[in-house]
Amino acid sequence: MAPVTLSSLNKASFSLGSALATSLHSSLIVVQSLDPRPRRPTHEPAWICCVKHVHAGQQIDIRGAGVQVIKRMGVEEAIRARTTREDGLLFIDANGRHKAEFPVRPGELSFTSEYEIVRESLVKVFFDATKANTEYIFGNHVTNLQQADDEKVSVTLDTGETRVFDLLIGADGMWSKIRKLAFPDIQDPSKFLGQYTSYFTIPYERQDSTYAKWYNAQGGRSILIRPDNSGCTRSFLSIISNEPAGYRQLSIPAQKAMMRRLFADAGWETERILNGMDKADDFYMQEIGQIRMPCWSRGRVVLLGDAGYCSSPISGMGTTLAIAGAYVLAGEISRAGKDFRSAFQGYESKMRPYVTKAQDLPPGVPAILNPQSKWGIKVFHSIIGLVAWSRIFSLVEKLSGAPEADNTFPNYEPISPHGAKVEPA
Repeated sequence: MAPVTLSSLNKASFSLGSALATSLHSSLIVVQSLDPRPRRPTHEPAWICCVKHVHAGQQIDIRGAGVQVIKRMGVEEAIRARTTREDGLLFIDANGRHKAEFPVRPGELSFTSEYEIVRESLVKVFFDATKANTEYIFGNHVTNLQQADDEKVSVTLDTGETRVFDLLIGADGMWSKIRKLAFPDIQDPSKFLGQYTSYFTIPYERQDSTYAKWYNAQGGRSILIRPDNSGCTRSFLSIISNEPAGYRQLSIPAQKAMMRRLFADAGWETERILNGMDKADDFYMQEIGQIRMPCWSRGRVVLLGDAGYCSSPISGMGTTLAIAGAYVLAGEISRAGKDFRSAFQGYESKMRPYVTKAQDLPPGVPAILNPQSKWGIKVFHSIIGLVAWSRIFSLVEKLSGAPEADNTFPNYEPISPHGAKVEPA
């Protein structure tokens, strides 16, 4: 067999590609190159991950089925050791007064997961688990692909090199190039949710504490700051607006200037946060939305994670779906052997229910979490305060959009290259 390529474009999709490689290796799937390169002995697995660039990442979490999967992958301890130790979430007013408090509830549903981790830390866990048996090609990406009679995939890289693979797995994020190349007939599958968010890191100060803090300002604006485990504070500026619609055409300095203008009068510690934003070298911005594809595969190309089914950061399930999807895809490939069509069908049939539930956000979200008026913010604080005081966590579940793990999530036993089950060591 020719090698399989996993195409990634950024740190988020890089970690996802590595997660899939972790699952593939844990399933003992050996993929041999028909044209082995001198630097790799032919007996080694030949998974290839193309990474265009690895930009900064923010804090993410793993929940439900994702926790089951990282345990089965054998990386749960490594991930837990790198968590941010965030103690919970505080909703605050302009004077910093606590309006609602939601502490971490280990093993139970809450705004803050036991597995809160900075994205680059998760990248390292998966990269370390796969680097010995995976070829990572940095600074490169797929620019074209061709399939003929469902046999192999011919891939052109941006260096001009053409290589042939058994599978092409598009794990390259919400604005996937692979998706556009493989599904040219499908109209834009993105669903904009009416919110824009910028992400960046600022220096930690004592008042930041070990809790995440959520502050609402008039005009549908919100600020979220979160501690990490490296002495920094991760910052998120969000706004309900159509105004920044052309932000992707702007330079980073112009995007920062736009966010400074939009948040200049927001109050609380906004000035300090904006000053930190001006100096941040990891700033990036995105529109909040979802990807809803009618199918996730075509021929020998299959989509994974945000490329096929982005649920949006609002759902809190993006990382969980990506990791779970990587596990299921690897498991179905291991079961199906060379019958990739069957593997892709099994992957989609098993993952689609989880994706549908995660993408089913409560009516009015995200606008209801970001009131426009001072009065609306007071009402929001009253409601969220009541939820915290009464411990009505079923409402938290509805707000978070997080489907809990259940016993129906598939469990794949390790499969050898010859199809025999492998007994655990």
